[in-house]
Amino acid sequence: MKFFKNKAFIIIGSILLVWIAANVILYEPDIPVEKLKEKYTNVQSKFVEIDGMQVHYRIEGEGEPLVLIHGTGAMLQTWDDWVNLLSPHFKIIRMDIPAFGLTGPRADNVYSDSMYVDFIEQFTRKVGVDSFHLAGNSLGGLIAWKYAATYPQKVKKLILVDPAGFHEFNDKGGSFIFKLARNYPTLTSLVSKIGTHYFVEKTLREVYADDSKITEPCKKMFAELNQRAGNRNAFVERAKYAHTCSENELKTITASTLIMWGKEDVLIDVREAEHFKKIANTTEVIYDKVGHCPQEELPERSAADVLRFLK
Repeated sequence: MKFFKNKAFIIIGSILLVWIAANVILYEPDIPVEKLKEKYTNVQSKFVEIDGMQVHYRIEGEGEPLVLIHGTGAMLQTWDDWVNLLSPHFKIIRMDIPAFGLTGPRADNVYSDSMYVDFIEQFTRKVGVDSFHLAGNSLGGLIAWKYAATYPQKVKKLILVDPAGFHEFNDKGGSFIFKLARNYPTLTSLVSKIGTHYFVEKTLREVYADDSKITEPCKKMFAELNQRAGNRNAFVERAKYAHTCSENELKTITASTLIMWGKEDVLIDVREAEHFKKIANTTEVIYDKVGHCPQEELPERSAADVLRFLK
């Protein structure tokens, strides 16, 4: 009996030592936001205070305002191609939403759908726009359509790029790291600190159908901005919030809506587009051999479709 007790003690002790060694050797520390600002801001970058956060945003171009909202784990740079192609026609306004990018976490750890809708309302007021076109990808798409349902008088036209919402009610698709964070938040908090670059690359391979999009600068940007102080914990906190969605909400949207979807999206299945046809006036575009982010994988064609829709 004593032999087995000693053996068990040795095994447990060995596992503990391996875990400590992994944390010491593989630990990826937070990166101070001031250091990241030096690398990930430019002359268009500005900051505005909302709910105690310094929100990073950019305004580029001239014309009718077009507000862009990025998705989970992303940042305003994911819209770079659209900005280059569409800024000659529109005043494009984009931001890092709470929990992500340079904006970072909320002090109260509240990441509900209603918080994000209120955030967009506060943000657009502070940057001085009260009527605009609105586009969002993934989580940003969910925020966009919920905003359009809440403030129909403010949204001229709505663009939903692989939007989130209803996919949580079935077993199709979904990000590995997001599922891990929702089901095992404590474990995710621990392993994310020693595996940020691993999880970033794995997630990017889920996001893009074309792996050539996963360049070293791309991986580095996603990893470093997710290492922004507080962002990894904020990701886990946000994963605790389930979306509360109803097709009845979609029926209240009055803005003409463009639904864009990558046919190879493994995170939110293209069949989820059927829900959004409950919006009264919709146009749908499905892109072959494209994943979760058509604005990044097929920028020229998707931007041309946006321009045609808005003009």
